[in-house]
Amino acid sequence: EAQFIGCHHWTFLDMVDLVKYLKKGGTLLLNSHYAPEELWKKLPRNVQEHLLNKEAKLYTIDALKVAQTSGMGQRINTIMQACFFAISGVLPREEAIEQIKQAIRDTYGKKGDEVVNQNMQAVDNTLSNLHQVPLGAVANSKKEMRACIVGEASDFVCNVLARVIAGEGDNIPVSDFPADGTYPTGTAKFEKRNLAENIPVWESDLCIQCAKCTLVCPHATIRAKVYDPNYLANAPRTFKSIPAKGGNWEGMKYTIQIAPEDCTGCELCAHVCPSRDKNNPGRKALNMSLQNPLRETEIDNWNYFLNIPDFDRTKINTRLIKEQQLQVPLFEFSGACSGCGETPYIKMLTQLFGDRLVIGNATGCSSIYGGNLPTTPYTTNADGRGPTWSNSLFEDTAEFALGFRVSIDKQREFAQELLKRMSAEISDTLTTEILDTRETSEPEIFEQRKRVAILKDKLRQLDTPDARNLLSVADMLVRKSVWGVGGDGWAYDIGYGGVDHVTASDKNVNLLVLDTEVYSNTGGQASKATPKAAVAKFAMAGRTATKKDLGMISMSYGNAYVASVAFGARDEQTLKAFLEAEAYNGPSIIIAYSHCIAHGINMSTALENQKAAVDSGHWLLYRYNPERLKEGKNPL
Repeated sequence: EAQFIGCHHWTFLDMVDLVKYLKKGGTLLLNSHYAPEELWKKLPRNVQEHLLNKEAKLYTIDALKVAQTSGMGQRINTIMQACFFAISGVLPREEAIEQIKQAIRDTYGKKGDEVVNQNMQAVDNTLSNLHQVPLGAVANSKKEMRACIVGEASDFVCNVLARVIAGEGDNIPVSDFPADGTYPTGTAKFEKRNLAENIPVWESDLCIQCAKCTLVCPHATIRAKVYDPNYLANAPRTFKSIPAKGGNWEGMKYTIQIAPEDCTGCELCAHVCPSRDKNNPGRKALNMSLQNPLRETEIDNWNYFLNIPDFDRTKINTRLIKEQQLQVPLFEFSGACSGCGETPYIKMLTQLFGDRLVIGNATGCSSIYGGNLPTTPYTTNADGRGPTWSNSLFEDTAEFALGFRVSIDKQREFAQELLKRMSAEISDTLTTEILDTRETSEPEIFEQRKRVAILKDKLRQLDTPDARNLLSVADMLVRKSVWGVGGDGWAYDIGYGGVDHVTASDKNVNLLVLDTEVYSNTGGQASKATPKAAVAKFAMAGRTATKKDLGMISMSYGNAYVASVAFGARDEQTLKAFLEAEAYNGPSIIIAYSHCIAHGINMSTALENQKAAVDSGHWLLYRYNPERLKEGKNPL
C-alpha cells in the first residue's frame, strides 16, 4: 500500500482501480481540469468509496493549464513533482522547491534560459493552483469504471487480454493462454485509452481534401473516406461531409473523421494542415480542442464512419497522396509515442500492400509498438486479409526476411508446377491466366486473387492428392510483398551484415530502415547512424565519427533499389519510393528519416524538424533505381 498516489492523467481513474492501493489516511493527488468544488461528483463511484473508507486526503491541480500559461505546452512533470513535495512533507516545502529549481537549472540549462525560466515559472505557479478537496459525505456518483475492452470482441480478448490490460495478468492460469503463442490481430482497437487532452476538430468548410493530415497521423486515428451520398441517410446530427473533389469522385461525399478515444493528441495533423481561414488565419481546417466535451458525439461519428464502405481500391491512383490515403491502414492505434516519426511509414506500408504483406521485424521500437502484448495494432481488411508479422533476433532481421522470400518463392514455384500438371483437369484458360498475369498494379492483383479463389473452389471439388497439395500453396500464386523492418540500430550496427548480404543478393526483399539516428528504444544512445558532433547517450561530448552512409554503400552494388526519404519534408517523394521499391524485382532498401522523442524536440512541430533536416542538407532525398540504367538514364 502507498501513503501517496499521484494520478497524472484523469483517464487512469476510468481504467485502473488505483485508489485500492492507498493506505488508510493516505493522499491522492489528481491532475484534473475540473474545478475543486465540482471534482467530487465527477469521480467514479469506486474512487469515492475508497477515499471515504480509507479516510484519505484529496488534492487536485489543473497541471495542463499551469503548463500552458507557463509556456511549457503539455509538459507537466515539474509541476506534478512540485505538488508531491508540497503535499508529502518528505522535505520542508521551501527546501523542496529550491531543490527542484536547482534540478531544473542542472537538467535544462543547456537548452537555454527560456526553457529554464518557463520551468521556474511553472513551479512558482504550482502552489497557488494546488487545492485540497473536501470529501463528500457519501459515495453517490453514478459514474462507474469502464470496461477494459470496448466493443464486441472474442472470448479470448474479453477473458484474457482484458485481464492483462487491467493489470491482473499474474492471476491468469497458463491454460488460458494459446499453446502455440499465436495471438489475434486487430485488438488494439478495443483498448480506447483516451490519452488525449485535446483532439483535432475538422472544419469542413476550409478543407481542401489534400489528406496530409491522415498521412502524418502516427496512430491512424484520423482518416478520410469518399462515398455515395446515400450513406448519409441515417448519419448522426454532428456527422460532417462535403462534396468530394478530384479523381473519379463526381457526385460523391468526402469526410475526415477522428477516432476520439484512440487519438493521442500529438497535433501533427493540425500543424501539417495547409488550409487557413483568410479572415481568421488562426483557424485552420483542423484545430485542436478539448477532448472531453467532444468525446461522446465523436464516438458516434467514428462508429458511423467505420460502417460506411471503403472506396474501391482498384480505382485509387496510388501515386497521389489525396487518393492513396483512402486506402485503409492495417496498422492502427499502436502504443508508439505521441507524435512518433516511425509509424507513419509502417502505416503507409500496410495501406499500399497490407493484404499481401509479409514483415520480418527487428527488435526495437517497431517490435514494442508493433507486437508487444497484450494488444496488436496490425489488423485485417474487410475480407479478413492483413499483414503477416514476426520478430526474430535483433541482428537477424534482414536474413529473416530473406528466409521468408526464399520459402515463399519455393512454395510459389511448387504451386506453379502443380498447376501446370493439373491444367487439363482445372482449365487451360484459367491456368494460363494465373501463370501469365503481371501482378504489377492493384487491379491486376485483384483479378489474380479472384482467379485463385476460382482455382481453390475447383481443387476442393477434385479432392485428389495433387489437388490437396496445390490447395495448400494456392495462395502463393498471389504475389507477396516481403519487407524487413527495423531501426538504425539494427540496419547500421548489429544487423548490418545481414543488410549488406540482402542488398548484394538478387532476391526480391525490401528493407525499411526507420532512421532516428539513435537507439530510440533503449533511450537515445549513439549508433553508427548518429551524425558527427551530435550529442547522444554514450556520446555526450559529441560523436567523433562520421555517420555511416548506408545509402551510398548499398548503391555501390548497382543491383539494389535505394531511397532516402522524409515524409515530413516531401510526402510525394516518400510515396514514390515505396511504390518503386515494391515494384523493383530485386533487393531494395528505403532509409526513412524518423523524428523521435529522443531528439529532445517539441513533437507537435516535429515535421518542421524534418523539413529543416532536408533543407539544411543534413538529410538527402534521393531514389536510386537500377531499372533506369537499362534505359540509358541516370539511376538517381
